[in-house]
Amino acid sequence: MLRLHDTMTRRSQPVEPLEEGHVRLYTCGPTVYARAHIGNFRAYLFEDVLRRVLEQRFPRVTHVMNLTDVEDKIIRNAVAHGSSLDEETQPWIQAFYEDLDALGIRRAHHYPRATEYVDRMVELIERLGERGATYRGDGGIYFSIAAFPTYGRLSGLRAEGLVAGASGRVDADEYGKENVRDFALWKNVGPDEIGWETRLGRGRPGWHIECSAMSMALLGESFDIHCGGVDNIFPHHENEIAQSEAATGVPFVRLWCHNEHLRVEGEKMAKSLGNFHTLRDLVDQGARPSAVRYLLGATVHYRKQLNYTAGALHMSNEAVERFATFRDRLEALPPRKGAGGPAVLLAERAVREFDAALDDDLNLPEGMGVVFAALRDANAMLDAGGVDAAGRAALLALVERVDDILGVLPLVDRERDAALTPEVRRLLEERAEARAERDWTRSDGIRDRLAALGIGVEDTPRGQRWRRL
Repeated sequence: MLRLHDTMTRRSQPVEPLEEGHVRLYTCGPTVYARAHIGNFRAYLFEDVLRRVLEQRFPRVTHVMNLTDVEDKIIRNAVAHGSSLDEETQPWIQAFYEDLDALGIRRAHHYPRATEYVDRMVELIERLGERGATYRGDGGIYFSIAAFPTYGRLSGLRAEGLVAGASGRVDADEYGKENVRDFALWKNVGPDEIGWETRLGRGRPGWHIECSAMSMALLGESFDIHCGGVDNIFPHHENEIAQSEAATGVPFVRLWCHNEHLRVEGEKMAKSLGNFHTLRDLVDQGARPSAVRYLLGATVHYRKQLNYTAGALHMSNEAVERFATFRDRLEALPPRKGAGGPAVLLAERAVREFDAALDDDLNLPEGMGVVFAALRDANAMLDAGGVDAAGRAALLALVERVDDILGVLPLVDRERDAALTPEVRRLLEERAEARAERDWTRSDGIRDRLAALGIGVEDTPRGQRWRRL
């Protein structure tokens, strides 16, 4: 059974959906004021691995990821550029989708935009008002932490003894760690400012109310799993819990899962340090998306900090190539009769151990250790000619099951297609002709020319195979 570490209880908990066979998953998406960086994509890849595992284990998964398209930074940028919110955010939303596709991240079933759910937010704020959990101040409508006695369960912060307004309050969408304050649900704005005319008055929603309204609209007032980075635990997720449960009177989420930070060369990523990277930056520098995906998603457990380095990217590239080369070798294997044997047993054991690692809080790094040990033994069998048709099928099934979670082989195939320039295609065809004519000198010369172009060639019983060097 799949078990995940629950931030709320600080324990491993079984995934037991509220609705039998149907897991409802909410993951915090980007604030679309700039291109997402690789630290963001560590979270999105952890969530993609979770989504893929859930889809292997359960008949139905509904995945919602929000797009925050109204927030302090976005409004500042829109005002500075003289643009509407949609004009300001649409290019970054498109860039986000492009990066998701580049990394092979499965699209969520729903991408609600905050600006499309303002009416739902107003309704939720009104429900909170009816329950005595809000008050009006000069800046708008605030949530009273004192009205929710269990505030702080997720983050461990203590808010005992607070009374409405006595803790102070914050108007900013984001604020400092351990800065326990009543927070804005609705912010008053002037007639010339970006906002909405509503029953609450002219204004705009605070950041925290957005996710509560959107998640409950699409997944229900209680759902199964809520994910995000550890930086979301406080204040964002703590405030989501408070406002959601204060409004509904029922538990908001069953399991809270959070991934740790990404560091770059041992330091926090920051533009001032010159180590701030987007996926596009890395690809422009020559990184393969398949290797970036492997590094961010499969090298370190999601609840441990990950250090992004050039060396780690190189090793991830080698791991991806090793996995893809094994797949290629199996596909090129000539037919050989047989009904099973050691290769079948090896593949079946690897599948069981791989699945067991994933069931233990998504331990994909441990699972890949199992896989590469199996690949080593399988390659030894292949070298000795000891894999029959049944063994080949079992090993290919292992590769398929693993990559259904790992998600690198479609990226490798895409990268290979991109590497097939007209010149490379012509040289591969010429080399195939040279080998057919048994012109080994010419064949070797073309191999060297291909290597200079970054293309390695290997001859198999089914013809030549190529890969990027």
